[in-house]
Amino acid sequence: MSISDIYHQFITDFQYVRWQEWVSTGAQIASVWYARKNNILVYPTGILGVLLAAWVYFMVATPPLYADGILNIYYFGMSVYGWYNWSKVKGNQQFTYPISWCSINEKKIGFAIFFVGWTIIYFLLKKLTDSNTPILDSLVSSSAVTAMWWMSQRKIENWLAWIFSNIVAIPLNFYKGFMLFTMMYILFLVMAWLGFRDWKIKSKTST
Repeated sequence: MSISDIYHQFITDFQYVRWQEWVSTGAQIASVWYARKNNILVYPTGILGVLLAAWVYFMVATPPLYADGILNIYYFGMSVYGWYNWSKVKGNQQFTYPISWCSINEKKIGFAIFFVGWTIIYFLLKKLTDSNTPILDSLVSSSAVTAMWWMSQRKIENWLAWIFSNIVAIPLNFYKGFMLFTMMYILFLVMAWLGFRDWKIKSKTST
């Protein structure tokens, strides 16, 4: 596909963006912005965005992006869990989960979640659905599952997992014709890098 073909496909598909995509995109951008700022509003804005995204992936995509749809339901559950974790404070009013790097065990758990999740999701998509992008769909989902887990614990490595997930999600959403989501993931890629940089600085100043 030439650059001209890509441009014309982008313009054509962009004309058919639905309101759910607009609202979801705006809410998710706000959520990532708040995450970068270590602000608990990351979760209520994220909940709105992921529920609408799940609707788009299940009800609009042809064939549906099953893994991404289920992933957004997982985001919802983890957002509730993360919201609870981020609001917890100790007796001295310090956060129970401050920004920090993963321990060795936490890294092992994260990578285990990724590889096991990738294998299971790929198998389910391949055997039980009509998905025509099982490898990319399962990669986006499994890396994002790990990212969301680390994020709920305020681990800096969550941004590295998001960077990987976004890199895969960009061509996947473009291929499916979701141009607004494609642009959103490009922006997320930039914001994830900035978030990684900012959290590293915050972790040093809080110690």
